[in-house]
Amino acid sequence: MTTVLTTDHPAWHEAGDGSRTRAVQTASGIWIVSWNQDGLHLSCVQGTEDVKPVFVTTDPAVLPASVPTALKAGLNDLGISQRLANPSLWDAITTAILRQVVRAEQARKLYRAWCTAYGPTVPFAHGELTVAPGTQQVLALADDQFAAVGAKFHRSALQAAARHYEQDAAKWQQLGASDLAVALTRIPRIGPWTAAAAAADYTGDFSIYPHDDLAVRTWAAKIAPDHAWPDKKDKAFGPMWLALAGPDRTALHTLTLATLTWGSHAR
Repeated sequence: MTTVLTTDHPAWHEAGDGSRTRAVQTASGIWIVSWNQDGLHLSCVQGTEDVKPVFVTTDPAVLPASVPTALKAGLNDLGISQRLANPSLWDAITTAILRQVVRAEQARKLYRAWCTAYGPTVPFAHGELTVAPGTQQVLALADDQFAAVGAKFHRSALQAAARHYEQDAAKWQQLGASDLAVALTRIPRIGPWTAAAAAADYTGDFSIYPHDDLAVRTWAAKIAPDHAWPDKKDKAFGPMWLALAGPDRTALHTLTLATLTWGSHAR
């Protein structure tokens, strides 16, 4: 079975040869993470190597029999996936906020424009890579600087998140995925969807991802078009998805993340 990289996070850059590269910030430094035909490569380019990025491996072969045959077959064809658990909770929160209201491709462009304009830059073999600006930088930006990169709508949420992060980050980083998602909803303009998406990105646990998300619905329907999926406006999709996974949280994580990974490759 093949192994693929999950590239749902907008920081991943794709080269002409199909390789993927991303800069990430851990608690001890900035790393460049690359994925190509030779596998995974990690290099600390700023700070120390004390805290390394961690990947989560997901195998759809363990999905229960309750998953529709066509869906399970499509995910099995995709193969085992590896996803980088975002080592920066602040980046995970930033990314989830910038995904509010806009479509996935627009969110990708917005995230990259945001990081390029205001985030730290590190050298890379094919140019430069950036990571998200820190909380102090975000709080110091003027209104027109948010507007300049298309983030005017997101200004109040980003600045509220930055203030709360400076107060509560140490506590948040010790929480499990479910408790973290609840804690993040206490930030003004952070609703359950944004909080769950950020918590899943940071912890790597997609059992708490918003399962009725449009992306999950879209890719599930494309993988198994003959299955009787609820209409996009029907709230029955979430309960159906939970029932397909059953009581096992690992199965729910696998079903959700594998479906999102399939969608990343289909795009």
